[in-house]
Amino acid sequence: MHHVTSARAATPGRRPALALARRRPTPALGAVFATALAVLLTGCGGDSGGHVSAHGGSSASSSAHGMEGMSDKAMGDPSATPAYKMAGATVVKGTFKMLDTRPPGMNDVKGTAWLAQGPKGTTVTVSLTGLEAGHVYMAHLHAQHCSDDNGGGHFQFEKGGATTPPNEIHLMFTADKSGMGMTTVTNSRKTGQDAVAVVVHPNEAQDNRIACADFDF
Repeated sequence: MHHVTSARAATPGRRPALALARRRPTPALGAVFATALAVLLTGCGGDSGGHVSAHGGSSASSSAHGMEGMSDKAMGDPSATPAYKMAGATVVKGTFKMLDTRPPGMNDVKGTAWLAQGPKGTTVTVSLTGLEAGHVYMAHLHAQHCSDDNGGGHFQFEKGGATTPPNEIHLMFTADKSGMGMTTVTNSRKTGQDAVAVVVHPNEAQDNRIACADFDF
């Protein structure tokens, strides 16, 4: 019996078809990669695009502003320059008062909030004691005074717009082992006198407002 050799043996100077197939990029894989890249880029500048359009910038300047405005989306930096130290800014402050909606065990919360408006926009700092050590808290600027429905709804630069930064100003922080929490956030836009209060609540229970501070405009 004769052994039959493969008819697909490689021709000198030519790579086997199988090898070429293995090295040829798969169209589907390329499409997946392109889609993933597009999603990633959109996620980096999606909200800031809306923020820029409000200022009427061109597409080129919008892209640049979108990257520089990422800080507007931040929700606090304990090491940032606090509002009461912002150079060239007008600063108002308020003292936190406990609300009847606070959760159990939050009877000794005290603190101060500062709001500065200057060349860098709006900077807000909150500092509180009497919190639960290790717990995460949130604070938001509000459009109503504390005596009016415990601050009412969140302040928004564009009413009815996004409920996230940069259209709102949020602060997130964790209380240290002594129960003290402090953080600062800056938004490139100025609130004027439309943001009149700041409310603090546990991150996991936003309806349980702990304390509210009216700014002394």
